[in-house]
Amino acid sequence: MKAIIKQIKGISFVGKTDSNHWVTIDGPKEFDGSEAAARPKELLLLALGTCTGSDVVTILNKKKMKFTDFELHLDAEEAKDHPKVFTKIHIEFLFRGKDLNSNHIERAIELSQNKYCPITYMLKSSVEINTSYKLEF
Repeated sequence: MKAIIKQIKGISFVGKTDSNHWVTIDGPKEFDGSEAAARPKELLLLALGTCTGSDVVTILNKKKMKFTDFELHLDAEEAKDHPKVFTKIHIEFLFRGKDLNSNHIERAIELSQNKYCPITYMLKSSVEINTSYKLEF
């Protein structure tokens, strides 16, 4: 995989990868940003959530489990000192529907976290990642 990143102004950038989709990345005004887009660490958190979320949806679809709504809520703690890396990330999976099977959901989350999601795999050696889920019928 390759990426190209172009400076717009200050610390405002656009970047694209092999999928050929541009993404805007920005920072705070105090560091010469425009505050017009997500920051790099925010994108990392979004990448983690969408990676594991995609896995879970795919696994549950194969099990033919229907749900009416699905959300992920991620809560990241950061180190107090620079480089202010993430130290802990909690991912809460929220499912809404009538016939939700907690065994299928638990297994899908487990498979994503321990086998399929490359973002989780890359981060878990340096960040404590834990999960929980809620069902709303």
